[in-house]
Amino acid sequence: MDLAAARLLLVGCGNMGSALARGWLAAGARAGNIVAVEPAPEAAAAFAEGPGPVFVRSVAKTPSGFRPDVILFAVKPQVMDAVVPDYRPYAGSGAVFLSIAAGTPIRFFEAMLGRDAPVVRSMPNTPAAVGRGVTAAICNANVPPDGRALCEALLGAVGAVVWVTDEAEIDAVTAVSGSGPAYVFHLVEAMTDAGIAEGLSPEAAGALARATVAGAGELLYRAPEDAATLRRNVTSPGGTTEAALKVLMADDGLGALMQKAIAAAARRSRELGG
Repeated sequence: MDLAAARLLLVGCGNMGSALARGWLAAGARAGNIVAVEPAPEAAAAFAEGPGPVFVRSVAKTPSGFRPDVILFAVKPQVMDAVVPDYRPYAGSGAVFLSIAAGTPIRFFEAMLGRDAPVVRSMPNTPAAVGRGVTAAICNANVPPDGRALCEALLGAVGAVVWVTDEAEIDAVTAVSGSGPAYVFHLVEAMTDAGIAEGLSPEAAGALARATVAGAGELLYRAPEDAATLRRNVTSPGGTTEAALKVLMADDGLGALMQKAIAAAARRSRELGG
């Protein structure tokens, strides 16, 4: 099934939900085939300049006769207990349940929706808002091949999709790519502060740090070389970059700190999943 024919029920249309919906529309989905269950009236404002989903305030208000092919849960993990049971009537209808909630395992949805419910668990990240996200996904044995393919198309509308074979890997995915954009944003903050300490104005330091990280990211995206090769390519022996990297690559430098940070995020993901 292609996106133009898919009927989609989006549960939650906040930042990530609206980013997904915009990606679907750009990829050919029909606005009338997307129903968004979102009680916040301002959610529709994200689509003020073009076609958007059919907004309803609760699942009870879903248009009569609407039979979704995929039901995507895009609400916060803390409210899943209250939200998911309302969708049990769709179990057995042929719909695939797709979740983007951190720390919410497949077994949770099977308990709420029934053991036979087809469930795909995924972990996207916020660059999905600009079509440059990356999502890892895993499905239970109840998901048919066409259901998996449709979920891949939905997630792929906002970036790359990687399937994993062990659900335990999702905790590491959450720590690396799910939370990863925040690490990059903090890097820009740290570079800005360091530039100010060296005498730059806040405006200049901020502009330089932001453009440098954005440009380096784009180069990494386009270049065939890996990150280590690109790093070596810009490091002249005895130069300024090498001096900085001796600090960053020390035993207690960025590598060790990043391992600790990612381990903390993965540990918290496991805690959220019970």
